[in-house]
Amino acid sequence: MFKILIFGSNSENMSSHHVVRDLQEPALIIANGEACSMELLGELLEWSPYIVVLDGAIHRVLDLNIKVDVLLGDFDRNEIAVETIRERQYPIEIVHTPDQDKTDLEKAIDFLVSKGHRAVNVLWATGRRADHNITNITSIVRFKHKITVTIIDDYSVIYHLPEKPETFRKWYAAGTPLSLIPVGNVAGITTANLLYELKDESLQLGYRTGSSNEAATDGIVEISYSEGDLLLMECRDLN
Repeated sequence: MFKILIFGSNSENMSSHHVVRDLQEPALIIANGEACSMELLGELLEWSPYIVVLDGAIHRVLDLNIKVDVLLGDFDRNEIAVETIRERQYPIEIVHTPDQDKTDLEKAIDFLVSKGHRAVNVLWATGRRADHNITNITSIVRFKHKITVTIIDDYSVIYHLPEKPETFRKWYAAGTPLSLIPVGNVAGITTANLLYELKDESLQLGYRTGSSNEAATDGIVEISYSEGDLLLMECRDLN
């Protein structure tokens, strides 16, 4: 699923995002959840022209020698020495976002929207605290008309599906785990080429979800729905 990249311990800079033009490839947000594999991190860094790090993750990012473009957050952690970070990461943009009505991830996505970005991948947004997991995953629906947000970890790729009149279509190998997760109520769901098909049915978070479905055969999976917000989780199990 992901290209394997090997990094030596003496690498000065894991990121080669300077070779990709800004706004032509998805930006990258590094949040402060569980770290992903080095292979996945390297794959996304390779194709990310613009990297935003949330303040809670900056020291872990510095330890990996990743060059970033923006450090963003409310900076309520006393251990963050902004000037030291500025020296180590020069040039870097420091964005102070003290608004406590939004999470740092939401503020980072808002920042990218204001800069004209059309898509963003998000790493380290899952794992660790369950409340952060739920909030980060479900909050991406509020950006559906502004920017394409994809949350990625070693086990899942998560994104919002378009509602009718659009129909989601993508090729999958037979047996690929696919979970349909509603945010609130989702109505009029119809699928094709899933093991457990839905025919104009509804899902509701907390009552009925489409977890642990899978592609029935090699080929195109189709998903459409008429109302609500539906997330697709492309999943895999690691031994």
